[in-house]
Order: sequence, then C-alpha cells, then structure tokens
Amino acid sequence: MPFCRRRCVYCDFSIAVRPRVPAERFVAAIRREADLRRGEQFWAAHPLRTLYLGGGTPSLLPSSSVATLVQLVRTMARDDDPATVEVTLEANPEDVTPASAGAWAAAGVNRVSLGVQSFDGRVLQWMHRSHDAEAAPRAVRTLRRAGIDAISLDLIFGLPETVQRDFRIDLERAVDLGPDHLSVYGLTVEPRTALGHWTARGTVMAAPDTQHETEFLLAHEVLGAAGFEHYEVSNFARSGHRSHHNAAYWNGSSYLGLGPSAHSFRDGVRSWNVAPWAAYATCLENGDDPEDGRERLTPVQQRLERAYLGLRTTDGVDTADVPGWRSAAGDAAVEAGWLVVDRSLGRIRTTPVGWLRLDSLVEALTTEPQGG
Repeated sequence: MPFCRRRCVYCDFSIAVRPRVPAERFVAAIRREADLRRGEQFWAAHPLRTLYLGGGTPSLLPSSSVATLVQLVRTMARDDDPATVEVTLEANPEDVTPASAGAWAAAGVNRVSLGVQSFDGRVLQWMHRSHDAEAAPRAVRTLRRAGIDAISLDLIFGLPETVQRDFRIDLERAVDLGPDHLSVYGLTVEPRTALGHWTARGTVMAAPDTQHETEFLLAHEVLGAAGFEHYEVSNFARSGHRSHHNAAYWNGSSYLGLGPSAHSFRDGVRSWNVAPWAAYATCLENGDDPEDGRERLTPVQQRLERAYLGLRTTDGVDTADVPGWRSAAGDAAVEAGWLVVDRSLGRIRTTPVGWLRLDSLVEALTTEPQGG
C-alpha cells in the first residue's frame, strides 16, 4: 500500500504522499492484478501460509478495504486452515483506534507491526513522523483490547549524534510494553531523501560506524536479557513468535507480491512490478500486466543468495553452500568469534559480532578455497 501522510526524512521508498487515500482505485487495481496472477496455477496449488499488508502505511486504508484485500488473497490460494495463516498489517500508532483495531481483527488480521521508531517525542519530530511519544503505548493497549495480541514494534538505531537520542531508553520502553517481537533497523542515509540532502550539505553528520556497532550490540544485550531471541540480523522474538512471513524470504520459499513495486519469487525467478502508483494502476486499467522486469538466478547467484539470507539468521546455512569456510579467511572468522561451525550437523552460522561484517563474510565464505 504505497500511501503515506508524510515522508520521513530517511525514506526512499516508492510512496505517494496523499491527504486522502484513493482506496477504491487502489483496491480495484489489486483485484485486477490478482485476477492476472490467479491464472498462474502455481499459486492456486499451494497453501496460503502468510499474508503481509505492507507499505507505505496500510493502516491509512479504510477498514473495509483491509477486509476486502484479506479476503481477496484468501481466495487466490488454498486456504486449508484459515486459523493458522499469519496475517500481518503494518500500522502507524496514530491510526490505531478501538474502531480500526476491532475492524482489523474482524477482517482476519491477527498480527500488527507498529512503526514506532522511537518513544522520544523530540526524535519523532526530527524523523518527521506523524505520531507523538504516547501514541505507541496507547496503540498497543488498544490492539490487545481488540484481541490482537501478536504485536511487533519497529525501532531505528544509528541516528546522527546531533539528535542526542538515548537508544537504551527506547529499548527499555519497548520491552516494558510486552511485545512478542521487535524489529530493530540501522539507519542508512539514502541520497534522494531529506536526510541525504542534509548530509550532502554538511548540515547533518551521519552516525559513525562505531555508533552503529555499539547500538546494534546494545540491542542484542538488552533484548536478550529481556528474553528475546536475536534470531535474524534485525529481528528479535520471544519463544514461538518469530515472523513466519519474513522466514519465507530467508529460507528461499516462493512468494507472490501484489501492488506497485511489489516483488515476487518463484522457482529461481525474481520479478517486480512498476513502481509509481499511478503507472501501476493505469497499466491494469488498460488491461496490461504491471510486471516491470524479471530475472532468473543462475546456480551461482542462487547459492550466493542462500548463503547471504541464511547467514542473516541463527539457523545458518549448510556448509556445502559456503565452501570458503575451510579457507584461511573462514578459519580467521571462526577464531575471531564471527562464525560458529557445527561439524556434527554440517551447519555454519554467524554471531552478532559477525553480523556486523556480513557482506565481507559472505564474500569470503562463498569463494572456493584455492588448492595448495
């Protein structure tokens, strides 16, 4: 769902800032694309495991539109056991009201991912967020009263030092709300954003790498002590509450994306839709397929992707996918505490400190060792 009330200073997503969401046109476009994809028997033959309504800001949609989209997707695939399907809605705290939360629950939403980012009102203003410091706690209480207990909170770390944000306080406040899942993302400075322009002009200095590392490891420490498993680079969960939807990306499962700039993956082929919202809708209204491109991954690319995605998680990867683990670089990474090798299971995984060096580790591990 590509619409937002305003654009955050760090956002480079393909969104459309609108005071009012053109919900009818959006839902009609999604319905048209769903009809196109329905003809691909692959999706109808596979059971529906997860549904994720992402954005943008899906919580801006009227509740009736959310219900329509959930039902639409359920009719596209085998829905053998609706009670087991994880249905997640991304929401901004200010959109959560007793009426909206109740309607989402009635529509089948059983998990909400709240874009909190910080509990500091001053920081939220700097980010150009629409909610205040009290909105997130209020939203969590409201969701629980509506019967939605599976709640994930998003936080951002690595803000410029001039913002003077105490990340530990934000982590502790998040824990106090009792969510079963947290996603913690490092801020990246993208050139075509307000933050990118500020850093280019020198009016804002991006956080140094040392700050990113310190705050990342602080999240690991604080959330681990609170009973959360750090199961993926950016994700923490209480026992039994990992995100099933995200796991599909990490384990290489097939998934279908509907909407502008949505990506899909199936049988080693990645495809994506046109990005601008208006172009996407017009394309479908003209009876055309909104797919903008596709690529078939080579065996080498697939192995590299399996390694990269697998090493993002505590499950790790099969040693057969990372031949470089026997190299000098692999030995050095194990010695440094960046990697752990379980020879009995034939698995290798990355430690939290290793996650900070993930790109270079993947490069080293996927390179065939040279014979002597």
